[in-house]
Amino acid sequence: MTDKKYIRVVGAVIVNSDDEILCAQRPEGKNLALKWEFPGGKIEKGETETEALLRELDEEMECRIDVLDKITTTVYEYDFGIVELTTYYAKILSGEIKMLEHVDMKWMNRENIGALDWAPADIPAIELIQNYKGAIK
Repeated sequence: MTDKKYIRVVGAVIVNSDDEILCAQRPEGKNLALKWEFPGGKIEKGETETEALLRELDEEMECRIDVLDKITTTVYEYDFGIVELTTYYAKILSGEIKMLEHVDMKWMNRENIGALDWAPADIPAIELIQNYKGAIK
């Protein structure tokens, strides 16, 4: 049994018109410094996963997204707590993406995203994304 904090978070797997996926790098000085992740964040009390994702993307990148199909939910135990990450496909509706929370970001083909140094909770979603053969709409 652990006394670690349980943290529920959501991540957006944003796909552009070239079928590339947005990858974002965490800042130095925070948990998982310089690891890559899907943008998103903590689910606040009383929020749905979709509401949290819409709010977080507005706060972190000043863009509006359309939340599409759920990819997966994974649970990973870090030294700072237990993270439950739910990822969704998403597309940008409006706004130019700004890096307000991240130190770097890049659009990558889904076949190549595994080459980055990802936060462990994101890795199961990456494997599903790489094996997904359909069009993301």
